[in-house]
Amino acid sequence: MARKNFSEKREAIYSLIRNTKTHPSAEWVYQQLKDKYPNISLGTVYRNMAMFVEQGLIVSIGTVNGRERFDADTSLHAHFICDECEAVIDLDYLPYDRELDDSVALNTGHSVKNHSVFFHGKCRKCVEKSFI
Repeated sequence: MARKNFSEKREAIYSLIRNTKTHPSAEWVYQQLKDKYPNISLGTVYRNMAMFVEQGLIVSIGTVNGRERFDADTSLHAHFICDECEAVIDLDYLPYDRELDDSVALNTGHSVKNHSVFFHGKCRKCVEKSFI
């Protein structure tokens, strides 16, 4: 029985991450699931998310205001981070630039696997709020 519940929780954690565009933190995932799974712990969420990262099912996109954020879209793409509301937004229209990888490798002698691009500022919603 415990194994079934563990699998259910794991699937619930993964499903929640996969079905949101919010780029959630472990704390956010925990808050979303604790009513349905009252015996779930924040540690369980962290361990499962770390396992998902290790398996390549999700990626860590770094920390925003001290909280590590995750993305179930594992394709190489850029993000915009709002410094005001902490939203993390996919920039799917911005193509991945493999020439940048090649340029860094050529100029440094490093073996470049890939790179991440993050833009920071105010998202559209926060910009609009500041004019109201």
